[in-house]
Amino acid sequence: MTRSESPAIEPAHRWLLRDRRGVEPTASTELFFDLVFIFTITQLSHYLLAHPNWPGAGRTMLLLAMVWFVWVYTAWLTNWLQPDQTPVRALLIAHMLGSLLLSAAIPAAFAGSGLIFAVVYATLQLSRTVFALWATRGHPLLSDGFQKTLPWFVGASVLAVIGGLVGGGAREALWVTALAVEVIGLSSGYPVPGLGRSRPERWMVEGGHLAQRCQAFILIALGESVLVTGSTLAQRLDLMTSGAFLLAFAGSVALWWVYFARSASAARDVIAQAGERTGGLSRVAFNYLHPVMVAGIIVTAAGDERLLREPGAPTSTVTALFTLGGPALFLAGHAAFMAVLWQTLPTSRIVASALLLALVPVGVKLDAPVAVCAAAALVVTVAAIVADRRRPPGR
Repeated sequence: MTRSESPAIEPAHRWLLRDRRGVEPTASTELFFDLVFIFTITQLSHYLLAHPNWPGAGRTMLLLAMVWFVWVYTAWLTNWLQPDQTPVRALLIAHMLGSLLLSAAIPAAFAGSGLIFAVVYATLQLSRTVFALWATRGHPLLSDGFQKTLPWFVGASVLAVIGGLVGGGAREALWVTALAVEVIGLSSGYPVPGLGRSRPERWMVEGGHLAQRCQAFILIALGESVLVTGSTLAQRLDLMTSGAFLLAFAGSVALWWVYFARSASAARDVIAQAGERTGGLSRVAFNYLHPVMVAGIIVTAAGDERLLREPGAPTSTVTALFTLGGPALFLAGHAAFMAVLWQTLPTSRIVASALLLALVPVGVKLDAPVAVCAAAALVVTVAAIVADRRRPPGR
């Protein structure tokens, strides 16, 4: 909904709301808040490396989803509020501290730190929503939306905390259920008996700002991948490891190129100019599809660390899934992202993702060195980039 289409509003804290004059800039306070998530991505990639099996992968993705919801809902909040106003800035700094505690609890989240993780998660989700209710009081659209959001976050938070109190598979089941509550609530507009639901076209989303925020998170994830490979190289600086580092670095550049070279700016324009569709598009593109790409970067980072530690070793199934499956997951997520925005099939990314997955059993069967699998992943990703140059941006 545009500003001219909105009803007259007299919110109690008008000075906390963004002015909405074109694409809203990303403030330094938001970028400062993001810094914590470099540590978060490191924790998640190390958790995956420490648990290189399907249960470990599932738990890593579950933790990523919970962390992502903490970050992305904060990005939505600063889409509406001025991040450099003192109350909002104080909230972001407090959430920065809470996110640091959340990340520190990741290694033992399914052991001794589970309750800490759950309590911090619930505190962040609820405190943000309560603050938003105060900040938007009197706004006929935003305040109504947060009133309907709060009961769903309360339900999800209660489930998360109960999950932190129990152990084993019950914790996983309860945390998955908590996430499901948040996803169902968002997908359905947070319906509340007697209040109705919050329709996406009434969310007053500035899509260009949200696109920039998610682009920043992708950069954070890629930067963490480079940091991991650089620190591993520093521990063992020789000719073979240096070659493996160059291969891993080229892989990170390729993933960056896939996302940023042409489609990022085009995607920002599509979201910003979508009118009443902006809320619905943002919900799918940012809340649901971007964490898939972040997951691909995390898996790729785990593969890069194995590449640097044993570039000439025969590829195991786990290493092949890291090295080839990580870029495949990233490309699949980006393909879905593009399909949602442009409503067309990004063939190059779909074919590249399928080919990378098909190479996993081939690499294992042939006992191919890890470096060979990493090189194959790079070649396939670059091929997708080259194919993109034959099409208009974002297609």
